[in-house]
Amino acid sequence: MTVHTAVTAGELFDAHALDTALERGEPAIPALRRALEEGDRALAGQFHAGTPAAELVPRRAYLMDRIIRRLWAQHLQHAEDRCALVAVGGYGRGELHPGSDVDVMILIEPDAREALGDALEGMITALWDLGLEVGHSVRSIEDCVREAEMDITVATNLMEARLLCGSAALFQTMRQVTGPDRLWPSRAFFEAKWAEQVARHQKYHDTAYNLEPNIKSSPGGLRDIQMVGWVAKRHFRANTLRALVDQRFLTEQEFDALIAGQNFLWDIRYALHLLAGRREDRLLFDHQTQLAEQFGYRDREHNLAVEQFMQRYFRTVMELSRLNEMLLQLFQEAILYAGEHEAPVLLNKRFQSRRGFLEVTHKNVFRRYPFALLEVFLVMQQHPELKGVRASTIRLIRQYRNLIDQRFRKDLRARSLFMEIMRQPRGLTHELRRMHRYGVLGRYIPAFGQITGRMQYDLFHVYTVDSHTLFVVRNLRRFAIPRHAHEFPQCNTIMARLPKPELLYLAALFHDIAKGRGGDHSELGARDAYDFCIQHGLGAYDARLVSWLVRSHLLMSMTAQRKDISDPEVITEFARRVGDQIHLDYLYLLTVADIRSTNPSLWNSWRDALLAELYVLTKRALRRGLGNPIDKRELINETQAQSRRRLRQRGLHHMTVRAIWRRLADDYFLRHSAEEIAWHTEAIAAARPEDLPIVLVKQRGPRGGTELFIYARDNRYVFARTVSTLDRLGLNIQDARIITTDQGYTLDSYLVLEDNGEPVTDEGRCREMVERLRTSLADAHRPPDLAEHRLPRRLKHFSTPTQINFSTDGPNQRTVLELITGDRPGLLAQVGQAFSQCRVKLKNAKIATIGERAEDVFFITDDQDEPLADPVQFRCLRDVLSDCLENTGEGTSQ
Repeated sequence: MTVHTAVTAGELFDAHALDTALERGEPAIPALRRALEEGDRALAGQFHAGTPAAELVPRRAYLMDRIIRRLWAQHLQHAEDRCALVAVGGYGRGELHPGSDVDVMILIEPDAREALGDALEGMITALWDLGLEVGHSVRSIEDCVREAEMDITVATNLMEARLLCGSAALFQTMRQVTGPDRLWPSRAFFEAKWAEQVARHQKYHDTAYNLEPNIKSSPGGLRDIQMVGWVAKRHFRANTLRALVDQRFLTEQEFDALIAGQNFLWDIRYALHLLAGRREDRLLFDHQTQLAEQFGYRDREHNLAVEQFMQRYFRTVMELSRLNEMLLQLFQEAILYAGEHEAPVLLNKRFQSRRGFLEVTHKNVFRRYPFALLEVFLVMQQHPELKGVRASTIRLIRQYRNLIDQRFRKDLRARSLFMEIMRQPRGLTHELRRMHRYGVLGRYIPAFGQITGRMQYDLFHVYTVDSHTLFVVRNLRRFAIPRHAHEFPQCNTIMARLPKPELLYLAALFHDIAKGRGGDHSELGARDAYDFCIQHGLGAYDARLVSWLVRSHLLMSMTAQRKDISDPEVITEFARRVGDQIHLDYLYLLTVADIRSTNPSLWNSWRDALLAELYVLTKRALRRGLGNPIDKRELINETQAQSRRRLRQRGLHHMTVRAIWRRLADDYFLRHSAEEIAWHTEAIAAARPEDLPIVLVKQRGPRGGTELFIYARDNRYVFARTVSTLDRLGLNIQDARIITTDQGYTLDSYLVLEDNGEPVTDEGRCREMVERLRTSLADAHRPPDLAEHRLPRRLKHFSTPTQINFSTDGPNQRTVLELITGDRPGLLAQVGQAFSQCRVKLKNAKIATIGERAEDVFFITDDQDEPLADPVQFRCLRDVLSDCLENTGEGTSQ
């Protein structure tokens, strides 16, 4: 559906020189390849000089036509009455980007296949020899009919076929027998293509907002525009999208928006192909920064050039998604429901249902009653039998959404409607997303409009801020739905007792709303949330609760991941900041939903168990009362008593238990559960000196991962050799707890996960862990040889300066080392090596990977189990860590 630009061959290559060379008998392939390269250079030069891709895409198709026709003349011109060369797919539409596949079909009479076999093979080989990425087929008319009947994709390709050379009669016959009156009539074609689009969108989680989107296949991408074109061509015999304006399916403004969006995506795709030197439709981090610069964006305060560029991209595809949805809705009415004259069912004086779709009762409803721009979504919630909003009403919403201004937002009716939407027992996620798609949510909450399409250039936030926010709401809603209770039973139970779930949904809407403004987004968002709540009639307590949730939405995750929650003082301080059970319940649910919505790979069984543990410990502290904090000795006695009961049941004598426990400091009993202590004690009691080191594995422990216990003679290389071995095994360490005894032994506990975030479940893999660790630790008198790793592609594009901060944990007599650096394979092994070199003992570790950043906290002591005091030791740690982390070779990590 492209309008071809008139181009002469001389503008792209020297046609006369090419034809002269061919007539002289010069080998065709080198001559044609030179001409193609000359043409491609000319087109690239035009693009870099500012010519839009919309002009260059048809020019390149024309260039390819000229080259391929000359190749045809070399191989099959003598058989033109028996076969035809046909462009299909994008090439058939006359659209060819620099790296696009050149899709061709050789249409042939059945009885000519054998006679022309060598010539056909020569033609196809020649196409490859030109250096083209060729998609080719050789088919008779019967083949075309059979393949098209079975596969809607083949039927679509043939619908866009374009004759390049050869038999016009053969080509026309093929068009007739595969046309809509023979195969895939309009209704079947539309239903099949719609199902195809739904399946494609599901592959991308129904969002265009992945941070490395596919500009062709993601929702709102070029394929969605092509989908509209295919249906228009099949049903309406429309050869251009402009014809949809003539048939009143598109307004002039909508057509302009559709073409502007397509042209922008074409510009990106053209630039991407030139940059990659091949077909590449993914906007990878590898290219985003360069493309942003090429498109004229420059870094601003609080807004990188790449973030500005990607925000424009995301807003463009969002608008294209809206147009695609509306047009397909119109097509559905015209194709699937044509001839049906069902009387509308009145729902209220402004809305009615027709054939299961919601529509306005009069085209002036929104002009007369602007508040109906919100009411439409409430009606959808209250009538779950409705299949959607009718396209004509979607168009009216788009037309009148500019009425949502300051006056509209102050209207008590509008404010009441919005809160009713938030309080409905069903349909909240669907309608918030619909409000967003139709451009209503961003107008009603202008701050939300500012984060629409906003990306953060990192690997932690894999969705744009608006998309992430709506995912948080969705996850919270799932906690409230009984059929999803099995996913998060504790969250479901807590959600069921919340007095006002709508406060949680409001907090979710506002928790990241101030991203990109500069300053602390939690503080800025908290103020926005409080003002919004007061304006919408919430009481002061409820408004303060929502505001506190927004301000504190990172508090629970940061406490769990960066602090030692086995320390009663940490729990007491967290409980003070939370204040009461109501605040804890709301915060826990928001935290779980937020982490799950930030990055699908971030949520795992260990993080689930960690947050649940913090919740339970804080709940217990709140029950005791903030004025009666948990006493360490009381906690130790309770844990020991529970562990003794377990060991007694296992037949272990109490004197044996006492002898083992006498060697262990109080810290051990604070940092391990009663079950873990019983497990360790039983293993130590059974150990003989020749059995060391002991390595035990529990595939699925209560802490949400695979638990690893090591009992060995203490040595400054034990930690380094352990983490190095686990690194070589491809395991991710989530937690490390190191305890040493006065008699020179170490009790080390690790929690590990596979790369996919799951515990180790394979028995053979567990045996391999044990054998490899025993072998490595048996040679613990020397440092390990660190494995070489190739740095993953995504990590190469981010630079995180290494930060090393020290502080003192006085009550626990430890030094706290906070390390922030770029994530890389083998990082912990490097840290372990540094600890060994500087004679530092590790007591505990909190491992947190935040996208491309590693934010790890290590609790360390000197050789005498005292906090570090010697400046030489601090300097050694800083120098060694900085040297090994900042000087990691590009592409590999050692």
